[in-house]
Amino acid sequence: MKNLSRFLSAFIVAFTLLSAAGCASTQKHEGTGEYVDDSVITTKVKAMLFDEPNLRSGQINVETFKGVVQLSGFVGSQADINKAVEIARGVKGVESVKNDMRLK
Repeated sequence: MKNLSRFLSAFIVAFTLLSAAGCASTQKHEGTGEYVDDSVITTKVKAMLFDEPNLRSGQINVETFKGVVQLSGFVGSQADINKAVEIARGVKGVESVKNDMRLK
């Protein structure tokens, strides 16, 4: 009976560890918590770009993966690119900003 109890305990521990590992992130797949965090970052960056009166935020796409914000789209000037990157860098949780914006 004692061996059965140890076996069940070991099985439960192993199952718990495997379950937790299944929720962990990989280089190309986010865990649930990271996805939520990235969604929040994306939303904050979009809101701040929208609040900037000199930017046409509807033409700037924002995507976030593991804290890295990617900005893409077409803007009217280099100053617009610089401002958008500056805004994105100022959002809490942003690790870095990848600029893929292009001038019209």
